[in-house]
Amino acid sequence: MLKLTVAAIVIFASQAAFAANPACEAQATEKKLSGAAKNSFVTKCEKDMKAAAAKTCDAQAAEKKLAGAAKTSFTNKCVADAAAAAK
Repeated sequence: MLKLTVAAIVIFASQAAFAANPACEAQATEKKLSGAAKNSFVTKCEKDMKAAAAKTCDAQAAEKKLAGAAKTSFTNKCVADAAAAAK
């Protein structure tokens, strides 16, 4: 149960870290989007960036032969660092 709670907190925190990504906002501005179209584009862009970061971090964890809690911890920190770098 504790692992589930920790996982939920990590997921929530990682989603907050990707909120209002300036790169996605800039792309929306370049495309001259506004209103619902802009919100939809930014949301999809942020999800795509998060998925790409998670995939890269999972690959790095596999290279390091991490498993279990070590892999989860590494992946979460890696994704958070990617989010911070994107801002």
